[in-house]
Amino acid sequence: MYDVIVIGAGPTGSTAAKTLAAKGYKVLLVERFKMPRYKSCSGQLIKKTMDLVQTYFGEAVPASAMCAPTENRGMIFTDDKGKSFRFEQDGLNVWRSSFDKWLADKAAQSGAEVRDNTAALSCVEENGIVTVTLKGEQTYTEQARYVIDCEGVIGALKKKLLNRDLQYITTYQTFNQGSIDLDYRFFHAYLQPELSEYDAWFNVKDNQLVLGVSVKDSSNAEYYYSRFIAYMKEKHNLRIDEQLKVDKWLMPHIRPGCAIDYGVGRVLFAGEIAGFLNPMGEGISAGMESGYHAANAIMQHFDDLDLVYADYKANTDAMHNYMKRQWSFVAGMADTFREMKL
Repeated sequence: MYDVIVIGAGPTGSTAAKTLAAKGYKVLLVERFKMPRYKSCSGQLIKKTMDLVQTYFGEAVPASAMCAPTENRGMIFTDDKGKSFRFEQDGLNVWRSSFDKWLADKAAQSGAEVRDNTAALSCVEENGIVTVTLKGEQTYTEQARYVIDCEGVIGALKKKLLNRDLQYITTYQTFNQGSIDLDYRFFHAYLQPELSEYDAWFNVKDNQLVLGVSVKDSSNAEYYYSRFIAYMKEKHNLRIDEQLKVDKWLMPHIRPGCAIDYGVGRVLFAGEIAGFLNPMGEGISAGMESGYHAANAIMQHFDDLDLVYADYKANTDAMHNYMKRQWSFVAGMADTFREMKL
């Protein structure tokens, strides 16, 4: 039996697993896909994320995880009136497949057992023990005193535990060869309602132009994408020579108040699946921080579930309030997000 089973080997799960294993806890980290695996994400590491990597993993992000341009200078928002705002800070540009694999390897080096290509199908708690049904080459069960669900947006376990559907935003983006008259070192976000139902964006990864939109109704994705492409051609001289890849994904739909689901019984939620997500989908820093605090709460109060939750909530309260302020700030830039205004 394990002390803790961590589900999902993204930054949230690997941070939780590494934190626990480094202190001698018996930890199993499971990942649905074969590592390294693709993750739809801008891969822009803000300075806070870089600092958290140093704090939680003891070293800087390796060059092997980065892509060109390696330097990220910040974000440029265009509000719903077409006015641009530049927010500069140091950052890095990474491929999530490489970055996530590096973090999972660090968790393994600290003593966590890592099983990829293994899906968590369900879990049942009884008498202080959580039995998790896993499916790899075969279906079997493992047991632990606690589970930390860091599964991300999919939320298969959370849906079953809470018996409710989760709300999503659909993202649609393409990777292209071409050119555009924009600074590649920035992440560019567009909040005009004529371009998307949520937001649209442009960034660059290894000289590939990444252009995308997010929508509340998935059937509208290609319609808004075509409008965004036309806008970028007119405003920024976008030229697409070849489309290399089309990518459709999901992210949580954060609602007013930015409610957080901390868990159910001995199954704690962390990262996106808990609701920790900053504006424009920046979830890595919030994921790592919540994963650490979930793990730390378990270590501090292993035999007292009530104190585990009290500690977890208390230590993520500042992050939760920061989220709400960030979403309120974005609401001031675009009427699309007016419901998020504090």
